[in-house]
Amino acid sequence: MKEKIYFIAEIGVNHEASLKLAKKIILDAKKGGADAVKLQSYKAEKLASKYAKAYWDKKEEKEENQLKLYKRFDKFKNTDYEKIINYCKKIKIDFIITPFDLETINFFKNKIKYFKISSSDITNFPLIEKIAKTKKPIILSTGASSSKEIKEAVYLIRKYNKKLTILHCILNYPTKRYDANLGMIDDLYNKFKLPVGLSDHSNPKDSHDILLFAAFKNITMIEKHFTNDKSKKGNDHFHSFDKFDLIKFNQKILDAKRIIGKKEKNFLKSEIVSRKNARRSLFYNKDLKRNSIINFTDIISLRPAIGLSPIFFRKIIGKKIKFDVRSGAKIKFSDFYK
Repeated sequence: MKEKIYFIAEIGVNHEASLKLAKKIILDAKKGGADAVKLQSYKAEKLASKYAKAYWDKKEEKEENQLKLYKRFDKFKNTDYEKIINYCKKIKIDFIITPFDLETINFFKNKIKYFKISSSDITNFPLIEKIAKTKKPIILSTGASSSKEIKEAVYLIRKYNKKLTILHCILNYPTKRYDANLGMIDDLYNKFKLPVGLSDHSNPKDSHDILLFAAFKNITMIEKHFTNDKSKKGNDHFHSFDKFDLIKFNQKILDAKRIIGKKEKNFLKSEIVSRKNARRSLFYNKDLKRNSIINFTDIISLRPAIGLSPIFFRKIIGKKIKFDVRSGAKIKFSDFYK
């Protein structure tokens, strides 16, 4: 487990095009312990055609047409993003953006910590190339992607930009518990030798386990959808963390680190009493006269460890005793002639 996993609260459009709500969610993310917040920048007409159908759980979000759904919350202007970015600076939380069209990239390039490339755009080479050329650090999600597609996107990015983190992701909303496939994190790391993280879309009841298990992988980053109200209908609220989930997750991570503890094997201060009382030392097993030669049957290892350790038993076999000894007495090196 890494000492610090960078946590991105993915607000997406859970702000519902309200500047006031966006700030509230960002503040909750900060209070919950997130390192960064991420928003999405798009205009519906530049993202989806009228033919684009739903790929989310329609029990949670009834809208079946992407264009209609995205049209609801594409109202933010550059001036709104400026206010959000300034607010993030004020409360000291990083700001990340997922741009979905070419026109917004230049506006954001000097205002962000990272550019995020959505799983859905892993084959959108014009967008990827323009983002890569900004030289800003990039996060690439890999949901619904083949190894070949990931390789090609990584190759394109690294032609222009070496600052890249890859996120394992399953592109289902929500992701079922047993579809998480965290083993793919190892595959990404082994194939690309780049920083790897997780973008999670599971329901919070599953996320707590999934994110904790992921933290034991070789990851540097976690992205999780985030809201101030999980009971809200539609959008990404239903599979999001809220402030209390994030606090709980961070407590679990801290607890796990404490359980893992020290990396170098040694006994603890709390084990000193056990070292004394649960270990053994050497005692005489019978009464012996002065000048007796010690053999194996004359000694016994008994608790506690208040005398000579049994690791030295061979050093006293064959030794001659200086004086009479009683059965049950502790054995000392000084009992013997040199």
